[in-house]
Amino acid sequence: MGLTITSFLYLLTGGEGVWERGTLMFKNIKSDIRAVFDNDPAARSWFEVVFTYAGLHAIWGHRVAHFLFKHKWYTLARMVSQISRFMTGIEIHPGAVIGRRLFIDHGMGVVIGETCEIGDDVIIYQGVTLGGTGKEKGKRHPTIGNNVVIGSGAKVLGSFRIGDNCNIGSNAVVLREVPSNSTVVGNPGRVVKRNGERVSDRLDHAKLPDPFVDSLRFLQKEIEELREKLGAEDTQKAEQRRLESQQYIGDYEI
Repeated sequence: MGLTITSFLYLLTGGEGVWERGTLMFKNIKSDIRAVFDNDPAARSWFEVVFTYAGLHAIWGHRVAHFLFKHKWYTLARMVSQISRFMTGIEIHPGAVIGRRLFIDHGMGVVIGETCEIGDDVIIYQGVTLGGTGKEKGKRHPTIGNNVVIGSGAKVLGSFRIGDNCNIGSNAVVLREVPSNSTVVGNPGRVVKRNGERVSDRLDHAKLPDPFVDSLRFLQKEIEELREKLGAEDTQKAEQRRLESQQYIGDYEI
């Protein structure tokens, strides 16, 4: 058993400083478990967390797959990631770089792309996609800063950065860079708070245009103009009918 564990640590650490890196690996595992307790009030015991939390299993599986990917064992790395996906419902490409204390809550349907980079102390809820927008090579997935919360169903698509201490609302679709200390909601995503203060429309330089809302406003304006025009025409016709009726009555009296 000792030889097996040593060989496993030798594989994961590249053969140098086995015990030092092994100690670091176990510290990372401990911090992963601690992150669950810090972010999920439903967590009751270490045993429950270690054996029942799919998000934790996906992160540990990714670390093995990422090691294989870095050493150019691409097919084996993808096999490990696909097994992890089958077991957890969370798909993390082996090439993705993940920081410390990532917490994936529930996690079903989470997708993290190949060139995605995630900072420390990030929380991701179910249904989140950190994906690309094209077929170009190279960096094509987002970079997530530290202390970021990404709500369930949110989509962050493209090669740009989400700053530190940001909150991405549920079902938001983020297509452009987000400054630090911001809150983003909507489709397409727009910054509604920055540094704890609400961002007004006039001063929100990071706000994304919403063509759907703009179209609705244009249609509403057209409808109001048509109503005014029809109202004026109805008034004119009513006045004309009144004059004609008065003239008819006058002719009849004569």
